[in-house]
Amino acid sequence: MQKRILRSLFSLCIVWPVMWLWLGLRIRHREKLPKHGPSIVVANHNSHMDVFALLSLFPLRQQASVHPVAAADYFLRNKVMAWFSLNILNIIPVSRKGGDNNPLALCEQALREGKTVILFPEGTRGDPGILSPLKSGVWHLSQAVPEVPIVPIWLRGTDQAMAKGSVIPLPLFIDVTVGDALYFNQDKQLSMSMLKEQLQALEQQTTGNHPHD
Repeated sequence: MQKRILRSLFSLCIVWPVMWLWLGLRIRHREKLPKHGPSIVVANHNSHMDVFALLSLFPLRQQASVHPVAAADYFLRNKVMAWFSLNILNIIPVSRKGGDNNPLALCEQALREGKTVILFPEGTRGDPGILSPLKSGVWHLSQAVPEVPIVPIWLRGTDQAMAKGSVIPLPLFIDVTVGDALYFNQDKQLSMSMLKEQLQALEQQTTGNHPHD
């Protein structure tokens, strides 16, 4: 209960004022956001601000059930960061080192419990405005829970509002476009191609530019 209260206070007092008032978050097709879990939300990744932008899209009643997936080696690198990441940001830590264990096991468990998982299929922050090659983790996760929708989102402006190395976000607009849900396809290559095309189409809607090849 205490963690839930702290998380709510963080959203109300910091995340939402920064995102909606300071940065002027603008969202297209908000009606396509999942109203409840389970769901897999996937987005392009250019800045640490991406997590806050995505979390701010969900109402307070859903915050406890929304889990960003984040690299354990970065977000658990010290006790203070680990406590904040696990208890306030509500992350699911994932190892980037591989190994015999399923690195997405906690994500699968969260989805089976009816929660929403936020994934960045590029795997790490890429170059601003350029969609890096997508990793197949989202396909493997979807394979385990094929009935769960995959909701693609394109973020624009997070890299300018908070570039690498920045501490205080600049008061620049952030645009968010939500796409139609996709579902598991047995053909991995086709599935990843469809997701890439959907993200590129959302980029075009957000920026007005032609999608990258």
